[in-house]
Amino acid sequence: MDEASLGPVDALLMRAKLHVRCGRRRLREGKVSLGIVTLEDAVSCGMQWYLAKQKTENALDIREGENTNDDRTLFSLLTRSGVLDGSFDYDGFNGLVEKALADELNSFDYREMLQGIETLLHQLGVLPFDESELPPEDPSTP
Repeated sequence: MDEASLGPVDALLMRAKLHVRCGRRRLREGKVSLGIVTLEDAVSCGMQWYLAKQKTENALDIREGENTNDDRTLFSLLTRSGVLDGSFDYDGFNGLVEKALADELNSFDYREMLQGIETLLHQLGVLPFDESELPPEDPSTP
C-alpha cells in the first residue's frame, strides 16, 4: 500500500480494511494473539479515519484538551458524539489486547469479540467493504 498516494485520510481507511482482513485470517488460522493485535490496529485506524474525515464538519463533540490521538479518549468521544452506540466493551477489548501482546490467548474463543469489533467498524463506516478494492494479501505475512 502506498500511503503517500492515498493521502492521510484515505490511508487510514485502507489500513483499517487491510488489518480487518488480515486479523480475520489470523484468527481463522489459530493465530489468536496476532489476530487480536491486528484487529486492534484496525479499530484504531478506523476511529482515526472517522475523526479525520469529520474534523472539517465539526460534527463531533471534541472537548478542549482532549487527546484525540489516544484511542480510549477517541472511543469515548465517538460514543459521546453518537457515532458509536456504546455497546462495544472497549476496556474489555483493551485488556484482551494486553493479554495478546503477552501471548496469553492461544485458546481464546474470539467469536464474540470479533462480532463486537465488526459492529463497531460498521458504525464507523469501515465495514462493509469490497475485497476486490484491496491490494492482494501477501501470503508470507504471518
